[in-house]
Order: sequence, then structure tokens, then C-alpha cells
Amino acid sequence: MEGINHGDKPPIIAEIPLFQRKRTDDLFASFENKYKKKPLFLARASGRVNLIGEHIDYCGYSVLPMAIEQDILMAVATNTNTELHLSNANSKFSDFVTDMTSFTIDQSRPEWHNYILCGIKGILERAGMVDTPQGMSIMVDGNVPKSAGLSSSSALVCCAGLATKHAHSLAFTKTELADICMRCEHYIGTQGGGMDQSICFLAKAGTAKHIEFNPIRAHDVSLPEGVVFVVANSCVELQKASTSHFNIRVVECRLASQILAKSKGLEWRKMRRLADVEKALGVSLSDMEEMVDQVLHPEPYTKDEVCGILSLSTDELNSESLSQNTLHVQSFKLHNRAMHVFSEANRVLKFKALCNDSSVKDPAQLLGNLMNDSHASCRDLYECSCPELDELVEICKKAGALGSRLTGAGWAGCTVSMVPNDTLQAFLKQVEDEFYAKDPNRRSKVAESLFATQPGQGAVIYQIHV
Repeated sequence: MEGINHGDKPPIIAEIPLFQRKRTDDLFASFENKYKKKPLFLARASGRVNLIGEHIDYCGYSVLPMAIEQDILMAVATNTNTELHLSNANSKFSDFVTDMTSFTIDQSRPEWHNYILCGIKGILERAGMVDTPQGMSIMVDGNVPKSAGLSSSSALVCCAGLATKHAHSLAFTKTELADICMRCEHYIGTQGGGMDQSICFLAKAGTAKHIEFNPIRAHDVSLPEGVVFVVANSCVELQKASTSHFNIRVVECRLASQILAKSKGLEWRKMRRLADVEKALGVSLSDMEEMVDQVLHPEPYTKDEVCGILSLSTDELNSESLSQNTLHVQSFKLHNRAMHVFSEANRVLKFKALCNDSSVKDPAQLLGNLMNDSHASCRDLYECSCPELDELVEICKKAGALGSRLTGAGWAGCTVSMVPNDTLQAFLKQVEDEFYAKDPNRRSKVAESLFATQPGQGAVIYQIHV
């Protein structure tokens, strides 16, 4: 393959990889059948699996994901007007047509095309081209399991952002694209951090990434030899944007940061993330864990109690700290949410240090222990697991995983397990027998739901020679 752009610019590759040829040929045929013309280029954005660091990016803390081989592909051609035509190779997703200058994003209906609109809107707004966009015809094909915690929705946003950038000959860097797409996903109502978008653009084949935020910085992390990471889908689906589970956790962390800040005499109104409090106090993550135990009680806080502590009316609290789909919430588990965040942030740093410490002879089991502790914290303190995920984690550990945990937002979706290479086939068979084979729905999906993966490449444009 010939790389034309280098460094922090999204790469433009002259040749589509052999392993993608059958799929891209089918996509091009669907595009030509639909639009009666050939695409000009192909945009690709991968899904991701977060190895450790769950629900802490939006709190200001670093994470440790890797891109996976599964991805979103978009065949794209420009139009002579400002119309946007969206179609999906999967016929169960309906076509969508709008004008690039006047579309709206419906937060109440998180349908597939709305994620594409987020990416387009973010790029056009940053470029100052909202009134002068180039129309596009797009055909989408994706094999990232949807609503599974592998970032299928963010991959749609990022792929659309990359396609829009390329169609308009804009010069955004990978880091800028990650930042834009992180912010524009808020248009759909999800108040997440920047992990999904950052790994999507900054991933490098063969390595995981330690990603820090504000500003975004990414560092290669070499994973231990002799192990492979296996993704297993619980086959329970949840769309983050269709529930308030995710945003409630964001709000609980925000309130915890504000109450902790006020207890230490800080300007609490300026505190939106738990990392802001730690930075302002200049203390360690372990110190923050102790502070949580000292300041926050384990029992849930009522809304009235929070208002009393912060000296706010209900209306002021709603506008100061809550989001639109969390205004109904009347109690908040601040102690447990903050304790998860600080301990999980610590586990990320320990995971990275073990991977980078050549003096540690066999780090795999120590890394596995951190993954196991992470799942326990997600399950017990953050309460973002579900019975199927807990069952799957236990089956994976019993089958020989050194470590296993939920990955992604949780409440549904996937686990990620670290498995010795020499026991991989036995591991896959045992997990299939004990989790998938006994349930007809799971059994029919096992081929796409249980797979080993290697760290993959980040977002890319493929040139098409016509």
C-alpha cells in the first residue's frame, strides 16, 4: 500500500487491502446500483475495544483502548447541489435524504443516519461551511456489532466526519478530527468523553494506545507477547442515546466533583470533572479515594440534599449540573461513582506501567488482575454491568482468561478477555459451549459475537481508481 499523507494527517491509501476487496467490491456495486454513478473515494473508521479505563474519559482521565479490525466503510461521491443522500448496504436500515444546509438531528430517535449527521455537522461548523457545503451521496457498510460497546455509533460519526473533510478538501489533522467528532457526538445527546473518537483516528496497527485528554495526546502501548484479546458479545443490546443510564453517570460524577470541590474550599462552579478537583488540589489518585470516603456518604443523595449542600434551588441545580434527560432523577450515588472513577484511573496507569516495564518478566497475569478488578468496580460501584455480562465474564475466567471485563458503556454489549495464545482455541470452544450453544439467539450469532482481535489501524481514506 502506498501512503500519501503522513504524520498527524489522516492517511490516504492508494490501494484497498486484499482482505477488504470482496466487501468493497460489493459496496461499490450497491453504490452504483443505488446512485447510478461510481464513488469517488472510500472512508474507513474502525470500532474499538477498551482494554481498561471505563467511564473515566468524560471525567478527565486517561484510557487504554485499541482499534479492532471490524469497521465502518463509506463509499462517497459528491453532488452538484447541496443534497445529502444516505443509504445502507444492510436493507433493514432505511434510506435518508436531506439538504446539507438545513438538516436537524433528532435526539429522541437515535437512528443510524443521525450519527452520520453528527459527523457532517461537526466538520461543517468547524470549517465555517454550514451555508456552503458540498452535497454528498453515501453508501454505508458496517460490520462492527451495533449497540455492543465496540463503538459502532462513534465509528459512524468519525467515518462521516472523515468523509466530509475529504469531500471538502479540508486540512484537519487526526487530533483535530478526534476533537471535533468527540464534541459533535453530543448533538445526539450522549455526553461522553473522547476515547472512542481518539482511538478511531489515532490508532496504529499493532499497538494499543494510552490516550490522555485536554488536549488529546496518544502514546503507543506494547501489549505483552504470548496473549491475545478476545471479544465476546453478550447479545444484549443498548443504545446509549436512547436511555438516560449513561448521562445519569455523567451527572453523578459532575455532582461528586462539585461537592468534593466545595468541601475543600474550591470554586466548585468551575468544576465539571473529577480530574479537575484532583488537579486543583495537587494530590494523588489514592488521596482522592481517601477523600471520597471522608466527604461523601455511601448512601444515595437526594436531589434536595444536593441542593442544600451546594446552596442551589432545584431550577438552579437543573441548569447548573444536570442534562435534559436527567432532570427527572431524584437520587444520586455519588460516593460509589467517584470511587470507581479514581480507582479505575489508577488501574489504567498501572496497566500502562506494566506494559512498558521490561523488568517485569511475566506481566500478563498482573494485567489480568487489573482487568478483573476493573469489572468488579464497574459491576459493584458504577453499576453499569448486567447479569449476562457478569455471567460471560465468569465463563471466560473459568475457560482460562487471565483477565476479563465488560468493555464499552456497559448495561449490555461485550466483554474483553486476555487469553494465552496457546490456549485460544480451547478457550473459544468452552465459551461457545457454555454461553452461546445453550441459547438459540446467541447460537445463531456466535460467528460474529466471539472473536480474537489484534490492534488495528485508525481511520483512513482509500483512493478509488476509475
